[in-house]
Amino acid sequence: MKRTLTQLLALVCGALIASSTAHAQSKIAVVDLKKVFDGFWRTKQADVQLKERAADFEKARLGLIEDYKKANEDYKKLIESANDQAVSADERDKRKKEVEKKTNDLREQENGIRNFDNTSRQSLGEQQLRMRESVLRDIRGVVEEKSRAAGYQMVLDTAATSANQTPVVLFTTLLGTESDISDAVLKQLNANAPPEGTKADDKKDDKKK
Repeated sequence: MKRTLTQLLALVCGALIASSTAHAQSKIAVVDLKKVFDGFWRTKQADVQLKERAADFEKARLGLIEDYKKANEDYKKLIESANDQAVSADERDKRKKEVEKKTNDLREQENGIRNFDNTSRQSLGEQQLRMRESVLRDIRGVVEEKSRAAGYQMVLDTAATSANQTPVVLFTTLLGTESDISDAVLKQLNANAPPEGTKADDKKDDKKK
C-alpha cells in the first residue's frame, strides 16, 4: 500500500512538473485590437464610404419628403374645392372622389417613405458588417503571421470586454514589451496604404457584393 501511494505521488508530481515546464515554455503575445482596428487605413476608408452612402440615402429621403409635402398641399386644396358650395352638387361629388383617390395616394407615399427608411437602414447595416468582417480578416491574418513567426502559442486582445462590459484581460506585464505586437501589426497593415482620399478599391468590392 505504501509503495503504491509513493508511486502515485511520484506520478502526480511528475505531471505537475511537466505541466509547469510546458507553461514556462509557452509564449503569449498581446494586441490592442481596438487600437489596430481604428488605426488601420481600411477602417478609416470604410467609415468614409459608409458616411457617403448614408448621405446619399438622406438626400433621396429628402426628395421623397418634398414630394409628399407637395402632394399633401394639393390634397388640402382639393378638400377645400370639394366643399365649395359655389359649384354644383355633381361637381362636388366628383371632387370628393378625387379626394378619396388622393388620400390613397398619400398613404402609399407614407408607406413608401417608411419602406425606404427600413431598406436604407438594413442596407447600411449589411454594408457595415461586410466591411467590418473584411477588415478583421486582414488584421487576423497579420496577427497570425507575426505570431507564427515569433513562436507565440496564444495572442490575447487587451481591449476585449466581457458581456458585462468588464475587461477580459485584468492584468498583464506584456504591454509595452516585445510581446505587445499591436504597433508591429498596425505598421504592416498600413505599409501599403493608398494615397490619402483613395477609396476606389473598397467601393469596387462593395459593388461586387
